[in-house]
Amino acid sequence: MELQECSNDLKCPTWAMHTGKYVFAQVVSLLDPNDFKKCVDKHKGNYKVKDFTCWHQLMCMMFGQLANRESLSDLVLCLQSQKSKWYHLGIGNSISKSNLAYANEKRSWQIFADFAYLLIAQARNCITPNAELSEFDAYGIYAIDTTTIDLCLEVFWWAKFRKHKAAVRLHTLLDIKSEIPCYINITDGKTHEVNVLDLIEFEPLGIYIMDRGFIDFSRLYTIHKHFAYFITRAKTNMKFKRVYSAKANKAEGVMADQTVKLVNFYSAKEYPEKFRRIKFYDAETKKKFIFLTNNFDLTALQIALLYKQRWKIELFFKWIKQHLKIKSFWGYSENAVKVQVYCAIITFVTVALVKQQFKTALTQYQILQILSITLLNKTPINQLFQDALLQYVKEQNYNQLKMF
Repeated sequence: MELQECSNDLKCPTWAMHTGKYVFAQVVSLLDPNDFKKCVDKHKGNYKVKDFTCWHQLMCMMFGQLANRESLSDLVLCLQSQKSKWYHLGIGNSISKSNLAYANEKRSWQIFADFAYLLIAQARNCITPNAELSEFDAYGIYAIDTTTIDLCLEVFWWAKFRKHKAAVRLHTLLDIKSEIPCYINITDGKTHEVNVLDLIEFEPLGIYIMDRGFIDFSRLYTIHKHFAYFITRAKTNMKFKRVYSAKANKAEGVMADQTVKLVNFYSAKEYPEKFRRIKFYDAETKKKFIFLTNNFDLTALQIALLYKQRWKIELFFKWIKQHLKIKSFWGYSENAVKVQVYCAIITFVTVALVKQQFKTALTQYQILQILSITLLNKTPINQLFQDALLQYVKEQNYNQLKMF
């Protein structure tokens, strides 16, 4: 067998030099380049581009997310130190800070948004739904919420928020069953969260869970007219009249289950139908909650338990803020910020697909930690997750969340 000189003066067989794919290449093999090409062609992303294509841009951004790089300079410096591996990583051969910065500034963020939604659809189809929600198989269950990311006004001048502060807001619709975001809208800090309800396409028999900030009776009535359901919490100043009271099981914490109508002139005009008002006592936190919903089929306890699922969108925001790069941005323009956010979403969904593909019991946090230090290894990816007796590792700033 032919031998080749190694740096340590030992003889190594040439077949041992380049066996297998790098872990990063194995991860991104879950993505379909043809789907991405359709998104690029739609927005002419590669128009007059010779070397550093949109695909190379996506690979660099995903590598930075998975490797937990702090800045664009940090990312490019690390990649340039591994120049001999660029071809096998699929990131092209012309990476520089100026190339990547220019691509993020100029190439349409909609390319990455469109691809993110294609990947989300794929993930929602193949990820096994949460078993604890099996009793709600007839319904789609979604949580709606918004998170704010503070920015420096002098640098991000376009992201208006307050007099001396800038911010962007991520308006998100999360599929509770798969725990995958199925809609994200990025706006400046001044855009109120309730406006996202005008952009969502409500599906019949979908249950949309939201907090009090989304109470707008005309928009809630739009949900009702789409034969969908909402679950939210009542504001303290809501004026109503009781039409009917159902029997309440106080042993389960249900203090009241009422059918009500609004009495304020404008509110009643915006929402002329009846809906349910459920008063619930949580024995664990010793707090009382008042829920509003237009669903008369589920029990009052089921409504309360469904509202508990709203925490999953809070956990999603916490996860991407702590473990992906969306709080410190690698570009200053609106386009660059949106490119980075959608690349972070693509990375999040890819990690979820890795978890599903290899049937591992590890959490997405644990998978991300393992990937971050093995991206340039050639270990078969399934071996990374199946072998060792991994200790239970708590995430940073871990808090046990209560029911509400």
